[in-house]
Amino acid sequence: MADSKRPFHRSSDSLTTYRLKWAAWEWLYGVAGCRSIGFEVRLEGPGGRVVDVVGVGPGNRVYAVEVKASRGDKARDDNDADDLKRLAGRAPVMEEAVELTGGILEAAAIYVRSSGFAELETDPAYRQAKADHDRRIKKRENHVKRVANFSTKFRDPGFLRTAHCHYLMTPSGLMRRDEVPPFWGLLDGTPRVVVEAPVKQVPDATAHVLRNIAKSNTSAMMTEYGALRSKGGVEFPENARGMKT
Repeated sequence: MADSKRPFHRSSDSLTTYRLKWAAWEWLYGVAGCRSIGFEVRLEGPGGRVVDVVGVGPGNRVYAVEVKASRGDKARDDNDADDLKRLAGRAPVMEEAVELTGGILEAAAIYVRSSGFAELETDPAYRQAKADHDRRIKKRENHVKRVANFSTKFRDPGFLRTAHCHYLMTPSGLMRRDEVPPFWGLLDGTPRVVVEAPVKQVPDATAHVLRNIAKSNTSAMMTEYGALRSKGGVEFPENARGMKT
């Protein structure tokens, strides 16, 4: 695979991630025997999570490969329902902090006004109280976003039902065997199997997966070609009109 042109390289992907995706493609085609493969395939419906590389192999076996270029990248998805519950449980503490600093800010404002200051911001105590309150509000907002985006992908039974075999694809040596989540296998970038994924008994979803691979590949091809999509339709690049058969 040549890096000079980088076909289907998403702007959000690092070069390492990009190379690992193609290594996953190579393994799915050459070893797993898949003949229908796609990048960035959404297996759980319109609002579901996206899988980096998906293939359908012999016997309609579905393979899902998640690419992780760093340990931090892997850790973001390696949480379970208890981790989410603990994180969400911190919300009342965040709310109490906002209420407390809000009360202090209100008291500071009353004091400043009673002291005859024309502008609240001229008082150092008020400025400090406002900064503390704003900081607590920001922390609460960030916490809400973190809960909303908290990923349990690797340990979510629902996600594990989307394919017969789930693999992580990482650079060689990044993960130890004992760090692989339950029901997952591990591939490295050579590519080769480091830990064999167990074959799960899941309801036959091959038609659904094939349809979503086709959608993903069509979208990727249009992006690569330079087509511009909007609610009003699709605008193809000018160079297409000058092509000769």
